[in-house]
Amino acid sequence: MTKNGTKWIGAHVSAAGGVQNAPYNAREIGANAFALFTKNQRQWKARPLDPSDIDLFKRRCEELGFSGAQILPHNSYLINPGHPEEEGLNKSRSALFDEMQRCEQLGIPQLNIHPGSHLRQISETKCLARIAETVNIILDKTRGVTVVLENTAGQGSNLGNRFEHLAEIIDQVEDKSRIGICIDTCHAHAAGYDLTTPKAYRQTMEMVDREIGLQWLRGLHLNDAKSELGSRVDRHAPLGKGTMGEEPFRQIMNDDRLIHQPMILETTQPENWATEIAWLRSL
Repeated sequence: MTKNGTKWIGAHVSAAGGVQNAPYNAREIGANAFALFTKNQRQWKARPLDPSDIDLFKRRCEELGFSGAQILPHNSYLINPGHPEEEGLNKSRSALFDEMQRCEQLGIPQLNIHPGSHLRQISETKCLARIAETVNIILDKTRGVTVVLENTAGQGSNLGNRFEHLAEIIDQVEDKSRIGICIDTCHAHAAGYDLTTPKAYRQTMEMVDREIGLQWLRGLHLNDAKSELGSRVDRHAPLGKGTMGEEPFRQIMNDDRLIHQPMILETTQPENWATEIAWLRSL
């Protein structure tokens, strides 16, 4: 059994009023990890971070015991690193570069991204190669920040729902020291990877290790699912209240391989995050 104190558990907290408020919002729910948006996730452009906000963010993280490794920012939902059209691709690359720079400024060593979508205009293979090319370009222009690829539910034309998609992108990334993965439990469930029994959990994690490699793991998103196994429908639910039940989270909390990985709640009732975090620790 793993000592729960070594597990980093938190939620995607609000940065309303400035990024410097996120550490306090995380501490209020009893978290020792957190995620945030470093800019408005539904706008392409935002004003640069204020130097005083950057300093205050760093100071509060230090005061509250959050190291950079315990923070897993999420990029804008608008960004599509595999966009089939040049205009959309260039716009996405520019926005992703901006977000990587923000992480650099804040002293956060990773940024979580969704791999991208072919929009039914190019092949999966070409889109995956384009995503890898985007990552290579961004890594070449930045320093000290790892790109963390998140598995997806596979809604629409989104790629990343198969573990081999993530492996194919990683294989084409030149700087292997700055690429990683984040496993979202709801997305895995929706994509058809079962976690709902001890045996199913073990088999799915063995598949992650075999097809990608657990050495690439940089974090997890802990979400139950409203949709059925294999539905490819991305609908999060409170922990233990959806179609996945409690068992996946019990397995995760007692998996020694997941020590020192930020585990981020994106469940649908923020008012219950403190309760969910305490429940996870009780497992």
